[in-house]
Amino acid sequence: MMNQRIGQDGKRMYLQSFDCLKKTVQFEGLVGLYRGLLPPLLAVGPEKFIKFTVNDMLKSISDKDDGKANWVMEAASGACAGACQLLVTNPLEITKIRMQLQGETARLYKENGFRPPKAMSFSAVAADLGLSGLYKGAQACLLRDIPFGAIYFPAYSVFKDYLVNKDGYHGSASASHILLAGTLAGIPASFLTTPADLIKTRLQVLPRPGEVMYNGIGDCFRKVYEKEGPTAFFKGSVFRVCRIAPQFGISLLGYEKLSQLVGQGLTNSTPPTNAPVDPTDYRTAFNLRGLGEKSGDIDNLVRNLNIGFKGLNDRDDKS
Repeated sequence: MMNQRIGQDGKRMYLQSFDCLKKTVQFEGLVGLYRGLLPPLLAVGPEKFIKFTVNDMLKSISDKDDGKANWVMEAASGACAGACQLLVTNPLEITKIRMQLQGETARLYKENGFRPPKAMSFSAVAADLGLSGLYKGAQACLLRDIPFGAIYFPAYSVFKDYLVNKDGYHGSASASHILLAGTLAGIPASFLTTPADLIKTRLQVLPRPGEVMYNGIGDCFRKVYEKEGPTAFFKGSVFRVCRIAPQFGISLLGYEKLSQLVGQGLTNSTPPTNAPVDPTDYRTAFNLRGLGEKSGDIDNLVRNLNIGFKGLNDRDDKS
């Protein structure tokens, strides 16, 4: 949908998202819906790991001592996290787009009397692009990912705090709180960054005969606005929200629970004997019950020794 242009005859290939779904199944079969699946599968793990880890690291540095959230720093942490994932995101995004549009491109070539290009595999697309080509449209990718992170993570904190306080839940957020908050935060973040995603897509697709060419972000924005109107920037927004929101909810749930497990493992580990321990941490660092039992044994031993010494002294006095 995002790459759909108005033809020279003024007609569109798809009327709306559901029409795109129907025609894709009609002309390419169910396999067409899963074209370009490999790049997202390869990207989702590293991408989410980088985004969530960098955000947590920067957030821990900027958090206030009183536990209150600093929304400016929260947004800045999310924005930096979005920028850091570019190294992984852009190469896999452009290969995904090139693979997904192969069926549509072949259909357009046939309709216009041209010989369709040969379908290419993931490795073939990557090799054809080369190292520099894999980062084509990187600026537009940053234009999407930086605002996404700046919107998503503060929204997630707001939704999670609201759900925890609403349910009167004591302690850390439950799995349902994390899943729902992560999904809800993905709705405004994915919807509001759809225009940037559309520009990125238009810049990364392989040019086809008769289609408008773009020379950078500003040129793409101007031409889309002039030829297709402002509503064109939100093409495919509904399906984008339906994909990204639950994906981030599930990913964040897995990340949060894994972080909790790792944190518990570190907390429960025995500290080294030469590690400096703050006096306030004695109760968590050492087993006070065991120390209490040992001190009781020592008191009993001293008491018995005193009794023994006292009996010997009494015998000496009598003798």
